[in-house]
Amino acid sequence: MNRIRKAITDADILKCRRVVQALRPLLSDEVYEEAVRRTLADNRQMIFIEEDGEAAAVVVFETGYNLYRGKYVYVDDLSTLPEARGKGYAGQLLDWVIDYARREKFDQVHLDSGVSEARTDAHRLYLNKRMQVTSLHFALKV
Repeated sequence: MNRIRKAITDADILKCRRVVQALRPLLSDEVYEEAVRRTLADNRQMIFIEEDGEAAAVVVFETGYNLYRGKYVYVDDLSTLPEARGKGYAGQLLDWVIDYARREKFDQVHLDSGVSEARTDAHRLYLNKRMQVTSLHFALKV
């Protein structure tokens, strides 16, 4: 049986490691815990679906307010273990975030997604959830 839970304890954070590393492979075991703690300390939450005692899918999101978005939720990371894909977990987590945003009176839910053939299923999910492509995101490493 699986259930949606908030990662609160160190054990929860460790339980999510494989799922997060599936999306963020540069987060080695050595830096993972500190990176997650710093992320969660910066107004973010980590929610996961547990399957047979292990995290199978994870969403990390922040909340905030700005002039463009108003009161918003921004999904930083949405990941499913490769062997758990196709079970609807990412959709369940996205539904959870959208329900949370409605319940807490946020104005919008946002996320950015990489553009490649490997992201086609993710893009299909976002469009099926009635999300719209609203901009291009530009970045510069300094």
